[in-house]
Amino acid sequence: MSSPDPNTPFPLPDFSQVCFIKNVVKNPKILIGDYTYYDDPEDATRFERRVLYHYPFSRDRLIIGKFCAIARGVTFIMNDANHKMAGFSTYPFEIFGHGWEQVAPSPKDQPFKGDTVVGNDVWLGYASVMMPGVTIGDGAIIAAKAVVTRPVPPYTIVGGNPAQVIRQRFSEDVIQQLLAIAWWNWEIGKISRNLDKIVGADIAALQACE
Repeated sequence: MSSPDPNTPFPLPDFSQVCFIKNVVKNPKILIGDYTYYDDPEDATRFERRVLYHYPFSRDRLIIGKFCAIARGVTFIMNDANHKMAGFSTYPFEIFGHGWEQVAPSPKDQPFKGDTVVGNDVWLGYASVMMPGVTIGDGAIIAAKAVVTRPVPPYTIVGGNPAQVIRQRFSEDVIQQLLAIAWWNWEIGKISRNLDKIVGADIAALQACE
């Protein structure tokens, strides 16, 4: 069985709304796995515009795994969106120079929550927002317009603002088995041969794949 080419930007002929975005992202601090796609009827090649406050001097990275589905309007807010909050004013005087840089905060005074990490086989729903430094586990689902402010466990559905757990998709035992199987790391031929098991719900059948 053949498989789509992960190195082509547009896997659907004559339909540029869906893009395998690892092929169009240029920022070296945005790392995206094979087959992860972004769906945007306006211009799916401009995914980087959805990653806000990510400057050349930014310290953090956005890491997205394989086989993720990213809906239109999904936004990642990175650490440089944060302002120092310990003083009376949060206004960033220092960025405008002309002597105002004298009040520039030291790096230790700036809120910094680390890299933003999205696992494999994650579905990010329409217009959902990921705040700086969150980690989203493999197989998670982020509901439309959710605002994710804290880690999301694997195979968990979250929604709301701030996002709260709606439910686990499977039992804890099945989740641990799925994480051990990690089908997204199989070679693509094995994935193609076993699609019915991957999209099914029989854990024993998935474990038996060859």
